[in-house]
Amino acid sequence: MNMMSGENRIDKLHEKMTGLSSSVEIDDNSQEICDASSPEKSKSGWFSPQYTVSPTVTLNPATLKSNRCIALDSQAPELDAYRVLRTQILQKTRDGGGNTIMITSAVPGEGKTVTAINLSITLAREFQQTVLLVDCDLRNQMVHRYMGYESTGGVIDYLLNDRPMSELIIWPGVEKLTVVSGGRNMTESSELLGSERMQNLVEDLRSRYPSRYVIFDMPAVLDGADALAFAPLVDHIVITVREGTTPYEQIKQTIELLPPGKLLGLVLNRHTGSKPFDQKNK
Repeated sequence: MNMMSGENRIDKLHEKMTGLSSSVEIDDNSQEICDASSPEKSKSGWFSPQYTVSPTVTLNPATLKSNRCIALDSQAPELDAYRVLRTQILQKTRDGGGNTIMITSAVPGEGKTVTAINLSITLAREFQQTVLLVDCDLRNQMVHRYMGYESTGGVIDYLLNDRPMSELIIWPGVEKLTVVSGGRNMTESSELLGSERMQNLVEDLRSRYPSRYVIFDMPAVLDGADALAFAPLVDHIVITVREGTTPYEQIKQTIELLPPGKLLGLVLNRHTGSKPFDQKNK
């Protein structure tokens, strides 16, 4: 997958943007929920921490399949596209620094949560870092539902109820990946996402483990103030765009609203490979 560089912004959008298809066919028998370390991995420098404190959940392959979370399936045809996306993000972030990434979209329904999950899993399967996926779509938390596990606590519980993060970080049985998602939703979420307590949390997550990427699943930019309130807190931003449905002007408006210099690129979701991004909506 190629991402459009944030530096080029909108002028080369249709010629630079290629993307993922979210039409997924997964063989349940090929699903690897926990990739156990092997001598070959050890020799290659693979490091897999033991999550002895985080509560553990078991993922359901059928649920992952139905929700297009394909990154654990070694036979999924879309997996290579996510690997390319991972490589591009690693190159961009290692050159410029920063380990916190916000995944968003212009409007709802463009696949940003699926992108956040699949990207997080794919990043975790790379040798040199761990990943924490944080559900910050506080009005409609969906990460734990897409991954198929029950959760009674999330970011809101930390921010408002003083629950320690150690109780909220879940290990889903995937090496080097942890997740925060669940608990109650709330409508007045932009104030919470821009609060000092949220700023301190992001900074703590950023600095606690420098080799860890922290992926934040955020609401759509044009669907309220949440993403705009949170964007200044992160190092980088990735925008998910749904092929053939997202108007050009909405993409342009979204980019212009976000802080300059933070956009890593745009990911084209549901791309069939038959045509480039359609500018007829321009």
